Amino acid sequence: MRTLAASLCLGLAVSPTAASGQTLTQDEALALAFPGADLERRTAFLDDQDLSEADRLAGPDVRVEAGVVTYYVARRGGEPIGVAYFDAHRVRTLPQVLMIVVGVDGRVSRVETVSFREPPEYRAPDGWLRQFNDRTLDEGLSLRGAIATITGATLTAGAATRATRRALALHRVIEPLLASAR
Repeated sequence: MRTLAASLCLGLAVSPTAASGQTLTQDEALALAFPGADLERRTAFLDDQDLSEADRLAGPDVRVEAGVVTYYVARRGGEPIGVAYFDAHRVRTLPQVLMIVVGVDGRVSRVETVSFREPPEYRAPDGWLRQFNDRTLDEGLSLRGAIATITGATLTAGAATRATRRALALHRVIEPLLASAR
């Protein structure tokens, strides 16, 4: 796996026409997760072996298909404090973008809805998303495990859970905090 570091953090705007009315740019989402931190945008290029390993780690119901992964390493005082991944996926018929933040301990520290285009009543409440905090990539991170479903929004719950598993699997394969120290 090769890693390319970029010195500039580019914020890509997500369309303001999201059905829920909640839309954040990547910059806004990153500022919520890492207020006042220095951010470094990086890109990992995964080979077939890396993709296969990430797919295996993510679990049987989760696909990891992107061979190019952009992520953001946050630092304070030169020390890493976390890594953010943006996962765009379809919920039912329309897209959702989540930011999954992984702490230096490899645990989820935050999941934030950046964009949600399905009807607003299907959007995961912030309180529900907090159940991902402090989770690791294990069998408890599933709707059959410790993650509660959302009545009337089961597809949203499944999509958010798969996105979180995918981000944690990529985090293990990429090893961004080791890569950033090279």
